[in-house]
Amino acid sequence: MKLRHGTFSYLPDLTDDEIAAQVRYALEHDWPVSIEHTDDPHPRNVYWELWGLPMFDLTEPDGVLTQLNDCRATFPHHYIRVLAYDARLGRQTTAMSFLVQSPADEPGFLLTRVEGENRTQRYAVQSYATSAPAGARYP
Repeated sequence: MKLRHGTFSYLPDLTDDEIAAQVRYALEHDWPVSIEHTDDPHPRNVYWELWGLPMFDLTEPDGVLTQLNDCRATFPHHYIRVLAYDARLGRQTTAMSFLVQSPADEPGFLLTRVEGENRTQRYAVQSYATSAPAGARYP
C-alpha cells in the first residue's frame, strides 16, 4: 500500500530536479521551507519531527536539497516531506506539503469497526507500523 499524503501524492515519486522546481516555486513566493520526517504515518499525525530549522531567506533550492539529502541519509526508512509556509498576514498556513521519501515496504492501515448504542458504527484507523516500537518500525 502506498501512502497518499499531501500535494502530488497520486503522481509518480518526484525526482530531485522536480523537488528543486517545487522548492524554487515556494521560495519565489517568499514561503519558508522546512523538512519533516516520521515513522508513524497515521493520517491524523500532523506533527512530524522537524529536521533542522525552517529555512528562511533562501533564494535557491540548493540549501533545501542539501538538508533533504542529509535527512534521507539519517532516516532511510522514514517518511520525509517538504513543507512551505505562507506567513503573510491573514494567511499564516501551510501553502504546500509533499512527500519526498517513503519506506520501501509500507505496511498499511487496519480499519476497525465498533458497534455502539442504537446500532451506531464507529471506525478507527491504526497504522500497522505502530505495532512495533518507535525506531524499529521499518527494517
